[in-house]
Amino acid sequence: MRALLTNDDGILAPGLGALRRQMLRDGWEVDVVAPDSEQSAVGHAITLRGPLTIQKVNEGGAFLGYAVAGTPADCVKLALRCLLSEPPDVVISGINPGLNTGVAAFYSGTVGAAREAALSGAPAIAVSLAGPSHFDFSYAAEFTCRLASTVAERRLTEGTYLSVSIPGLPRGQIKGVVVASQTRSRYREAFECEVGPDGGESYWLAGDLEVLDDLEDSDHNAISRDMVAVVPLHCDMTDYKAVKLLRKWRLKP
Repeated sequence: MRALLTNDDGILAPGLGALRRQMLRDGWEVDVVAPDSEQSAVGHAITLRGPLTIQKVNEGGAFLGYAVAGTPADCVKLALRCLLSEPPDVVISGINPGLNTGVAAFYSGTVGAAREAALSGAPAIAVSLAGPSHFDFSYAAEFTCRLASTVAERRLTEGTYLSVSIPGLPRGQIKGVVVASQTRSRYREAFECEVGPDGGESYWLAGDLEVLDDLEDSDHNAISRDMVAVVPLHCDMTDYKAVKLLRKWRLKP
């Protein structure tokens, strides 16, 4: 089986490296196409106002993959349409250090890459890891490989992709796996203002995450119980309940 690996942390990020090594040990053929620098929180941004330059990257004297001067979604587009000799059985974005539960999935470049793959018809997984300042990716890499094999074998429905959140714990402390829903949350945002020597103002985004619900089957709740959360997301963002409601409004031209 063949996997395309990407991320939003850059091609030399340790999470991607740990996943690549684990997949190679498990017998996968692995292609890597990832940003040449960190692209966190760029969401599903793509490059339209300039070229995408690429560079071959070696590691330990051997070819590692392609570094792209672009976003994670750019990497997936370029890989699937230009750089790969054959299509992958699964596209994996990550492993991202830091969770993308709840509203964070909307901002995440890690999740944006998986969404782009799903839009292109490829089975896709975005993987994020909770943890302290030091991340141990070993269990997350093992679990991701097993999940990727299942996804490649059974496939996903068209337009569906998986956002996987994994506790930053050793295997023996993981309590189980939950097929979860997205936690309803939002950021309580604030901006810190700095005034420069010339009187010009600069604003820095800050704030905290506010959890609006903590349902038993939510990704946030699963992580708090030391469980892996697998959230199926879909490219179709239509609110079908609202469609029925708005039709009752009998809107006029």
